[in-house]
This record gives sequence, structure tokens and C-alpha cells, in this order.
Amino acid sequence: MRASGMLGDNVILMTENPADALPSREHHEGGFRPMPGLDRHDLVGDLRGGPHFGEYIEQVRGLMDRVRLSCPSDEAALAAIARLKELNDLLDDTVVDEWSVPGWVRRDLPANGNITLPPFVIDHADRDNVEARITFRTSHLGGNAAAHGGHIGVAFDSLLGTIASLYGESPTRTASLTIDYRSITPLNKELTARAWTDRREGRKIYVLGTLYDGDRLCAEANGLFLTLKPGQQ
Repeated sequence: MRASGMLGDNVILMTENPADALPSREHHEGGFRPMPGLDRHDLVGDLRGGPHFGEYIEQVRGLMDRVRLSCPSDEAALAAIARLKELNDLLDDTVVDEWSVPGWVRRDLPANGNITLPPFVIDHADRDNVEARITFRTSHLGGNAAAHGGHIGVAFDSLLGTIASLYGESPTRTASLTIDYRSITPLNKELTARAWTDRREGRKIYVLGTLYDGDRLCAEANGLFLTLKPGQQ
């Protein structure tokens, strides 16, 4: 079995055909990986990026956390700039096109190794319900030790997009997303998130989601997602 399909940014599905493992600019199904099989959600899949990719991403997240609260001296800033330039030069040789990056197929890593998403782990996913654990890091700070509302939106968009794609058995695009912030969302604490299907009207899939800190509701969301036609962007 080979990894071949991506639901939102979270769930990779499987196919028997290795030729389907990568999309192309001509066959991208709306910018997502091809989805010929919609029958399973496995925890082991494509391990591109190698065994050290997870620690690599964690170190980058750690850098982002430190920079978020950093107020460097001139000396420290210049030293950091020099090292960052060296690092950027090193990473120039590792850059691939978007169809080949590990950071959307690594199901063994939080948020599939996608550095742009708050790290989350999906515990359950089917066409009716997605359950996940998510932690907003220091880099997601909004103010007063609370997560920025925009980062909460990114998390909901990804999780609700997952359930929409599972339910619709097709890649989807976000048409609208409404979030109600009910209480402070804390940083550096594991929270629980859930998304589920409300209804479907043709290509329109309506989904709902919640974010909890224990028994306290932090935020809830409702979204409208559109299933894509083959080759549609």
C-alpha cells in the first residue's frame, strides 16, 4: 500500500498504485494530492524526509517559540542573523517543489509535519467525526498568555476541512468559516478538538467544530466546504 491522498492537511489515505503517490501540476485536484482510495485512515504512511524530520520540525518550532518572546541585544541580534544566514544557505539545497515536501504526508508527526499548522494529533477520523488533541505553542501567542484567534482559525480550518473531505469523499476548499470565541484558549497545554458533519447539499458540506480545555469551551466553529470537481482548483 502506498500513500496517495490528502484530506485537508490532516488525513492521508491509501492506494495500491505507486504511480498515484504524487500529484503533478496537471493533475492536482485543487492543490491536494490525488485521492483514488477513500477507505482507510492509517497511522503509518509516507516517511519522506527521513527519521530525523520530526526532530527537525520540533527544533524549528522551538526557534519560533523563542523568537516570539525575544528582545535581543544588538550583539545577540547580529550573531543570530549571521547564524540564520548560514542556516538558510544550508537549507537552500534541501528545497523541493510543493508536491514533494514531507510536511503534508508524515502521519507519524503532529499536524503531518506541517510547520504552518499548530501541532495536533488526530485520535479518530471517519466521515462523521474527527477527534484530535492540539497544543498552541508560545509562537501562537496573541496576548495575556492566550492563543491568537487567527491561529485558532487555522486549526479549525484544517480540522473542519478534514471532516468535510472525508464526508464528501473528495478534496474540498473552504467557502466560509465562522468562529465564536467563548473563552481564553491557553498556550502550551493539550486541548481537545472535535469536528463533525452537519449536512450536505450537493457539493456543499456544512460542518461544525469545538475546542475544549478540559470541560471549558474555548471556541466553536461552523464551516461551509465545497467538494472539488476533478482538476478543479
